[in-house]
Amino acid sequence: MKYSKIIIIGLTTMLTVACSEDDLSSQSIFTDTKEANDSTELDRWTKANFTDPYNIRFYYRYNDKETSSWYNVVPADYNKSVALAMMVKHVWMDAYTELMGKDFLKIYSPRVYQLIGSPQYSEDGSIVLGVAEGGVKVTLFRVNNIDIDHPVIDVDSPQPDTGAVPIDLNYWFFHTMHHEFCHILTQKKNYSTEFQTISTADYQASNWINVEDVNAPAKGFVSGYASKEYNEDFAEIYSTYVTHTKEAWDKLVSRTIAVKFDENGDTVFTIDKKTKEKLPTYDYSGYNALMAKLGIVKDYFKNQWDIDMDKLRAIVLRRSQEVSTLDLRHLK
Repeated sequence: MKYSKIIIIGLTTMLTVACSEDDLSSQSIFTDTKEANDSTELDRWTKANFTDPYNIRFYYRYNDKETSSWYNVVPADYNKSVALAMMVKHVWMDAYTELMGKDFLKIYSPRVYQLIGSPQYSEDGSIVLGVAEGGVKVTLFRVNNIDIDHPVIDVDSPQPDTGAVPIDLNYWFFHTMHHEFCHILTQKKNYSTEFQTISTADYQASNWINVEDVNAPAKGFVSGYASKEYNEDFAEIYSTYVTHTKEAWDKLVSRTIAVKFDENGDTVFTIDKKTKEKLPTYDYSGYNALMAKLGIVKDYFKNQWDIDMDKLRAIVLRRSQEVSTLDLRHLK
């Protein structure tokens, strides 16, 4: 599927909690109900690794209360949920903990993760990467397309083949989680309003679905979805940067420099003063826009959160590589 997006649901009550600047209590928001008949090894593992240390509930069973009745989706496979839970902890949670300490996620992480086995499609035909509700809950889709024995985490392709199977876990899960987490942090502390002015004329609103990922960089965007509006643009830059190698990022940046065309669609040429050669003229506006926005994103995370994006990227990439050494079929 060519088009994908991340849905943010602004629930007033949840958003009020998420945006509060008050110190959060370390006491769990979940009641310790006993489900002896339904308890599995994964239930016990997620309680020990998610709920107890971080106050996070990790749901893999289909739950009507945690899913929308507007869509036909299927539950996540148990064994694939086991694999994803282990990878989420190793690649995403432990990366932030390694850089920032355990209290950081304990305070700011989403409180609920819900897994869904199938894709979810929007009315506009786009496939949903994830759903974030007020900084409290994140829903992840396509869990049943995970290849447990040969997990794919592509850190080298900034614009991967989103229709490939087995699915790229970096694109479908980890990029999404960093994207949603970015929204949570920017709800807590605002970033410079200068960011939203850089690409004002190029945001597409609902027409973003017609912006091909491959064409987005020429306008200063890392993806078609980034062209929707400035908050998504900000989160896409952050999540793309920290989940890909420098070479992958540089490859994406190289696509921001485009050949200029005139009003008839013909290439604009200039004559080189030294060689007298006829050379195409290049448009650097996309490059300048993306570099300016990246600077603001990096300054924001460093100055507001003491997160060095290059250090975080190094940790994320190392942990992504380590997934190939994990036994994803047996919880430890």
